[in-house]
Amino acid sequence: MTRALVLGGGGVTGIAWELGVLAGLAQGGIRLMSADLIVGTSAGSLVAAQITSGTPLETLYAKELQDTAAEPSAGLPRGWLARFAWNAFTSRSTQSFAKRMGKVAMNTPAARDARAVIGACLPSQTWPDHNLRITAVNASTGELAVFDRASGVELADAVTASCAVPGYSQPVTMLGERYMDGGMGSGTNATLARGYDQVLVIAPTVSGFGAMKSVKFDLKALSDDSSVVVISPDAQARKAIGANVFDASRRGPSAEAGRAQVSRALESIAAMWA
Repeated sequence: MTRALVLGGGGVTGIAWELGVLAGLAQGGIRLMSADLIVGTSAGSLVAAQITSGTPLETLYAKELQDTAAEPSAGLPRGWLARFAWNAFTSRSTQSFAKRMGKVAMNTPAARDARAVIGACLPSQTWPDHNLRITAVNASTGELAVFDRASGVELADAVTASCAVPGYSQPVTMLGERYMDGGMGSGTNATLARGYDQVLVIAPTVSGFGAMKSVKFDLKALSDDSSVVVISPDAQARKAIGANVFDASRRGPSAEAGRAQVSRALESIAAMWA
């Protein structure tokens, strides 16, 4: 019996919500770290790197509850959503959409040291022994790339690339190519769990958007014999997360909402992840 854990993208609040969900599942006795495969996309890549570092989940969860008054809240540039929507709905394929967003990414001004920010969030700079896969998208071709400990790139670089939202962060150069947000085609890349018997998807965003693939679309690629459970924010969690997923002040409420909603999913997950 093989099992895969898939962690999707969703910004700063998505990271907090996912850690809340994971902490709640662990408290309920569900040992997700026994997964044979862990896939991280965008915000989920940071969560995946954190939980495979050996740091206790309660420690990671508690950090999300800390006072964020000193942290600047960010947002996407003016007009970004309109451009994103236009590209998503006028692109003929997911790859062509990602290629368009790659142009946005490569024209993003250098406003901050994203790698330093991501590196500070990683308890370890070393790839774990787990079968961890970090996704990113080639900014030039729009093709999905998957990195692991055998890829010859540093963990912090892979996670920074996976979190590099076009228009917000510049692409990351690895192995002679430039890579951007792993969610610029699919918010979860759950297709990477193809062939696994049991699949748990934890994703702040599950819907599709034009050429952007939905979780439901990705899951069609899995075997009919696969048991799949998807956890996404419930109404209370969506309210806690709010409209701006880069609002650091909502980290604590998002984490707490994620943990609170898990109690209603424990039975179905426990039945699968025995």
